[in-house]
Amino acid sequence: MMQRLFEIDEWKLRSRSVEKEAKRLQESLTSLGNGYMGIRGNFEERYSGDTHQGTYIAGVWYPDKTRVGWWKNGYPDYFGKVINALNFIGIDVEIDGEILDLFKDKATDFVLELDMKTGILRRSFKVTKNGKAFFVETERFLSIVKQELCLIRYHVTALDADAIVTLTPYIDGNVTNEDANYDDMFWLEVAQEASENKATIVTKTIENNFEIPRFKIAASMESRAESASETAAEASKLYVENKYRFTVTKGKTAKLEKRVAVVTSRDYAEQELAPSSQRILDDLEGLDYEMLRLEHVTAWRERWKKADVLISGDDAAQQGIRFNIFQLFATYYGEDARLNIGPKGFTGEKYGGATYWDTEAFALPLYLSLADKNVSRNLLQYRHDQLDGAKINARKIGMKGALYPMVTFTGVECHNEWEITFEEIHRNGAIAYAIYNYTNYTGDSSYLENEGMDVLTEISRFWADRVHMSERLDKYMIHGVTGPNEYENNVSNNWYTNYIATWTLRYTIESLAKITPGKKAELQVSDAEIDLWQDIIDNMYFPYDEKWQIFVQHDTFLDKELRSTDTLTEADKPINQNWSWDKILRSCFIKQADVLQGIYIFGDEFDFETKQRNYEFYEPLTVHESSLSPAVHTVLAAEIGREDKAVEMYNRTARLDLDNYNNDTDDGLHITSMAGSWIAIVQGFAGMRTYQERLSFAPFLPKTWTKYAFKINYRDRLIEVSVNAKTVRLELLDGAPLELDLFGEAVQLVDKLEKHDYHK
Repeated sequence: MMQRLFEIDEWKLRSRSVEKEAKRLQESLTSLGNGYMGIRGNFEERYSGDTHQGTYIAGVWYPDKTRVGWWKNGYPDYFGKVINALNFIGIDVEIDGEILDLFKDKATDFVLELDMKTGILRRSFKVTKNGKAFFVETERFLSIVKQELCLIRYHVTALDADAIVTLTPYIDGNVTNEDANYDDMFWLEVAQEASENKATIVTKTIENNFEIPRFKIAASMESRAESASETAAEASKLYVENKYRFTVTKGKTAKLEKRVAVVTSRDYAEQELAPSSQRILDDLEGLDYEMLRLEHVTAWRERWKKADVLISGDDAAQQGIRFNIFQLFATYYGEDARLNIGPKGFTGEKYGGATYWDTEAFALPLYLSLADKNVSRNLLQYRHDQLDGAKINARKIGMKGALYPMVTFTGVECHNEWEITFEEIHRNGAIAYAIYNYTNYTGDSSYLENEGMDVLTEISRFWADRVHMSERLDKYMIHGVTGPNEYENNVSNNWYTNYIATWTLRYTIESLAKITPGKKAELQVSDAEIDLWQDIIDNMYFPYDEKWQIFVQHDTFLDKELRSTDTLTEADKPINQNWSWDKILRSCFIKQADVLQGIYIFGDEFDFETKQRNYEFYEPLTVHESSLSPAVHTVLAAEIGREDKAVEMYNRTARLDLDNYNNDTDDGLHITSMAGSWIAIVQGFAGMRTYQERLSFAPFLPKTWTKYAFKINYRDRLIEVSVNAKTVRLELLDGAPLELDLFGEAVQLVDKLEKHDYHK
């Protein structure tokens, strides 16, 4: 059921209510990030109602000891999770000695606004204390130019009477994770100090038993207060503050600027943490707030020049795609090859904040088109750097080769649900496919020929060991798996898993044939091993139904009671929140694209009729309760001519969080799946494909839109695509001429190319 908190605006999220009953949802949607760190949209001042205070630093995590009811051999020893870090945005506000608390105090003329064009969060409101009226304005941003830096500007204006206003900026290390397995507090104090206008605190994670390095964080604060009559500083355990007292006369304003620099042991030795955070602030001494704000805004403007998607005729659709691109870039922009993209980014703790297969399957295509290719290459390098960990995962379940984890910070699996950890092994194929996708799209084969072959070979060795031969059918099979549809566990011969395993073996053999013999010898790949892989390719079992002429999701899927999702009542939905797990497992309902995931990824290997039959069979059974689901269905619906369905699915993926479709955004945004809204437009409505190293388009215009336009990087070229009711225009903005396909016809793109009345 849709839940919309913010007004529709092309570039902004704007709310005019504190939303006490949906505060966590409001906080998730107004999260900020800069690739280095992120904060939920918490208020600076006190809020005593239900809230989820959250600050997260990229690459900082804790191995929380696994907690399960019944231990099984092979379980990960720990569940790695991003940990809630220092609360560095806090500013206590006292008016005539009374604390301001927006849960208890009534705010009028309230406006909360996230500006996606500039990456700035603003808030203003009126409040009455002791019969006196005040106007509060606050603005903050996390700099994308100086990534260790957070800036906050806080103003309190006395509207009708004089008052004593006290502003107390602080840093608080007394924070916990709501998802801690044993309710541990993960931080210990190392040091703290507070002096006039400045304060610093250093913390480190508690000890663990898994030989994982302990992380340390230092945060330094510098405050600038105009016309404060009194100042003070205080430090206590895990807490530092500066205090400013203002005598504010009617019509005048108490003004505070708070600067915070955050550094971690990922980049500095422990003894250098505090000096380094302090030095960052010292180096900004000659730059005022407006200067720092301007360079941040300018940097966002440069990002949007390439990445923006323009939609005319549907402001909700426009807001959705911009919000999703903004949050993706706020989470990851490729500056640090040690990092990846967590499903919740910096917006919450669910899923542990770790790396999933979402990156390769959904996020990579967007970054290939909207950022420098080195950004995508860093995502591939991240997996190569963790190859040893993937080998450990395979050994733990008795297999050869490498099994990439479902959830990880190091390459070692740290997810503790057996149906995911042991069975959802299709994720291995996504890692292999990402190597193909990068190579095919960029034309750069250097990664494939080196690091990529290391990864492909070890993944292929896993698949070759994981299959078994059915003597009854004389076919290779894969039993005991969970496919992309997580509403079915421990099934045999999930079609998608069997297909992507076979494809990986085929791609590895083809790639080995192209590289130098020295690399093959280095990998110790024998002719006998290749012969085995080829035999598996030739003799893999794929469940198929002659009556329906469809690929069967797994061996017994058609034995279920088959009924479409329109038979579900509103009280049933979402079924993952209203049904028992037993009932879900026995049902025919599908969480997300499964068979259709394979048809989408390998679209050049299936004809139109095959796509149509499988889509028409499986989509009516799909509840789309995974954030990853709508994008795939948009692309396939568009391809088979189901344009209305494609638009419906686009709206779901574009506004999944903004409208809280799945009733689960209060604990954080669905960051990786946000790439799905871009995929839906570019691969769905515009029909972009890159099969066999050749670019093609086949656009259509949704009926409710009047125009859309976007840009892509492609093989050292920048291309703009514009579509309206009568014309498709391709424009080469930068780079050499390119031959591509438009509606199945070869065309030469030299500068501008237009096709009129294309829909006829």
